[in-house]
Amino acid sequence: MNNEWWIDFVAGWVSGAASVIACQPLDTILTRLQAAGNKQIQTQAFTTAGTTITGRQLISNYGISSLWKGSSSMIGAVPFQNALLMSGYGFGKRYAAAYDNSNENTNTLLPVFIGGCVGGILQSFLMSPIEWIKVNQQISITNNSTTTAGGTGTNVTKQFLQNKSNLWNRGLTATLLRDGIPHGVWFVSYEYCKTILINNNSSSSSSSSFYKTVTVPIVSGAFAATAAWTVGYPFDIIKTRIQANDNYNNHTIKGVYETGLILIKESNGNIIRGLYRGFTLKLIRAIPASMIGFFTYEYVASSI
Repeated sequence: MNNEWWIDFVAGWVSGAASVIACQPLDTILTRLQAAGNKQIQTQAFTTAGTTITGRQLISNYGISSLWKGSSSMIGAVPFQNALLMSGYGFGKRYAAAYDNSNENTNTLLPVFIGGCVGGILQSFLMSPIEWIKVNQQISITNNSTTTAGGTGTNVTKQFLQNKSNLWNRGLTATLLRDGIPHGVWFVSYEYCKTILINNNSSSSSSSSFYKTVTVPIVSGAFAATAAWTVGYPFDIIKTRIQANDNYNNHTIKGVYETGLILIKESNGNIIRGLYRGFTLKLIRAIPASMIGFFTYEYVASSI
């Protein structure tokens, strides 16, 4: 096994924490755009006219620190999340390499896909409750940061634990759908793009150490994020809407299918507009995070 698990953990911690700190402002704005149908958002008079307006309002009313709401819970969770994901990717990649070395006529990307799916499913059970906390912090921003589901991480956690029957299933189904197959797509897309880039430049002078260690993972990470979120984004906005529903104490939470229909109805029957609202902003956040994550993983893997 060598140092695979330590490599996964260290890479997960560094890349995960860095991406949260760098990309959290966009995540906060995106969450509020996705949850715009929630009464709590509407009564706070936050417009969904655009990213610039939403971000400007947050800073103007609650200070620039409001853009990092929910980051503490995510920084605490992402090392374990990324460790699970990278472990699945690493196992799939090593398994594929073994088949490739044996010269068997096998689709070597299949183990990578399966590893990504398994890692995505496993980390969903960790991230679903963590993201419930994050989402409720982000949509309930106030000046004193002590309101109901929003406010400090301690207050949010305390309220969440009071609903023990919903500890793991508040948006879990949508999280599983968002993180299962899409993470398989994420890793397969990354491995495919990386292989193409390396093979196409194997005999070129551009196939330098910098090209292989920096350019390839960064470009492949961007491609992978785009492919994965194209598949998984509808379930991300559904998950956010379910977790942002402030009527959960009355057990009026809708399921994945019903929430999807509500989103489409709000967009006058336009499926794309309803299920992909905020998609561009998600890519603006996800692409750099994916680039940082894969670059860090490859760098740490080659250094240890």
